[in-house]
Amino acid sequence: MIDSYDPLVVGRRVRELRSAAGLTLSDLAGRLGRAPSHLSMVENGKRELRLGELHAVAGALGVDVADLLSQAPRSRRAQLEIALERAQRSPLFTSLGLAPLAVRKTLPDQAIETVLALLSELEKVHEQRAATPEQARRANTALRAEMRRRGNHLAELETTAATLLAAVDYTGGPLSQRVVADLAGHLGFTIHHVGDLPASTRSLTDLEGRRIYLPRQSEAGRDPRSTLLQALAGAVLDHRPPEDYESFLRQRVESNYLAGALLVPQATAVPLLKAAKERRELSVEDLRDAYAVTYETAAHRFTNLATEHLGIPVHFLKVHESGTIAKAYENDDVRFPSDPLGTVEGQLVCRYWAARRVFAVEDRFSPYHQLTDKPGGTYWCTSSIQTTGRGAFSLSVGTSFPHAKWFRGMDADQRFTSTCPDENCCRTPPAALAQRWAGRALPSPRLNASLFATLPTTPSMTSASPPGVDTTDAYRFLDRHSGGGRP
Repeated sequence: MIDSYDPLVVGRRVRELRSAAGLTLSDLAGRLGRAPSHLSMVENGKRELRLGELHAVAGALGVDVADLLSQAPRSRRAQLEIALERAQRSPLFTSLGLAPLAVRKTLPDQAIETVLALLSELEKVHEQRAATPEQARRANTALRAEMRRRGNHLAELETTAATLLAAVDYTGGPLSQRVVADLAGHLGFTIHHVGDLPASTRSLTDLEGRRIYLPRQSEAGRDPRSTLLQALAGAVLDHRPPEDYESFLRQRVESNYLAGALLVPQATAVPLLKAAKERRELSVEDLRDAYAVTYETAAHRFTNLATEHLGIPVHFLKVHESGTIAKAYENDDVRFPSDPLGTVEGQLVCRYWAARRVFAVEDRFSPYHQLTDKPGGTYWCTSSIQTTGRGAFSLSVGTSFPHAKWFRGMDADQRFTSTCPDENCCRTPPAALAQRWAGRALPSPRLNASLFATLPTTPSMTSASPPGVDTTDAYRFLDRHSGGGRP
């Protein structure tokens, strides 16, 4: 078994060995039976090779697999180029809005070293400014990067789900509550609905007595099957009280993933999705309806399966009606708003993105489709609104424009332009509003909006806006309720 490796280092080594062998990208791709675009992603460190692919590439290049997996750069120059590439992919560099520095043979080593040193010092400054718990924010960012690298697909949990479903004779279609109860019994648990479950818990599992306690009434907008399946997943995966925030986040992701894989099994969902792709009729709504799950569960499962089985890069956003991100995932290179350390949760989404535009749509029954021209390219997105006990959330699934052709609604008549993270796009209040209210407003943010957010770094906003607060919305509210005139 091969341990995990750095795709960027291996990709660069593939490129060096290919060039040394006198092969073009198309030459090597032809030997491997792959598209040149696929091999280009490998060489750029954006796609990880599986075990079989590693052997195939090594054979095509006439080297051993160990030559590809060696983590030591072949030269000082290679080491510098890899370090620069890695630095330019960091959340800090992305937040600066600078064009990446092209690495050419004419670029001196000293220039690369200087850029790396500057970025290192800038990283230190931003780390010192971070106002929320470092461990939590770093762990969240690292886990998101890992899921992006894996295409949001956890093959080992898909296998576990298939084994569990086979044990209770599941044959297809929506997973009924009876089958879920049978699964609990198969695992040796009894289910108990109580009225005094602690308010801070969704469920409580007694591992010694093999009892799972659930609330008598489910939270608005939440599938009661998911709550039970997540509790069972924790037991199946042998989760224990987490020692740190990284463990806590990983356990939550694994439990949610396994629950979703049970509700929407890979074995039956993939053929359904492939058939829809052939018809150019991919739809989150159809996946939701086929398995009688919530839109959020269907959206998550689509991201689990789309890249791995359909070859479609995607992104997912769950955004509170306040405009702040609750959950996010991407592997299509869309740029989410983030702080310099890469934290996405708690950040404000551009008001021109579908995830926020959907709140202004009166028809909440039909899916909302939109094209958005962003700094990194044009993206298509479908959004829906879910109402919960914690407020309304938009749930969005999107992809880069070349892949929109596979989806129903790709010919969206809604199209907007976003230049975020440019402050002049939508984050800076209009001059008249700013002049009227700067220094005279003190909004109080919602907890979920500010939990992960750092303090604003724009000097003009610092005195007026706590983390997670949309200053423009706050000023507009005050302007309406004050009559728009000076006191």
